[in-house]
Amino acid sequence: MNRGAVIEFHLNSRSGVSAYLQLVHQVRQALRLGLLLEGDQLPTVKEVVTRLAINPNTVLKAYRELEYDGLVAARPGIGTFVTKTLSDASLAAHGLLRQGLERWLGKARRAGLDDESIEALFQDTFRSAAQEDVA
Repeated sequence: MNRGAVIEFHLNSRSGVSAYLQLVHQVRQALRLGLLLEGDQLPTVKEVVTRLAINPNTVLKAYRELEYDGLVAARPGIGTFVTKTLSDASLAAHGLLRQGLERWLGKARRAGLDDESIEALFQDTFRSAAQEDVA
């Protein structure tokens, strides 16, 4: 079922990640979270360029990489459509985990952390926990 364009891209110029990779990561994340489903259409290159004021080649590069990975397929004259999802059986647990994370974010904001500090704390904790899992 085609639900039209169901993802809205955003770019963070301070992230240090190239614009095309940010687009790729956002699609992959939406696929993992079940926000994009097989058959969904990605925004057209023109729509992304207009909304984000970026070079069309940047969008094309992102879409080509997603196509190379077998996640989307371009249909000339029609658009780019999702061909594969990345969500799995853990998707059912996302709701409860999201609620817990939202509570944690509220606590972090009440403690005075801004978005960048919250992200830095999360990333550092995530990396530390991943290293402990490997050890």
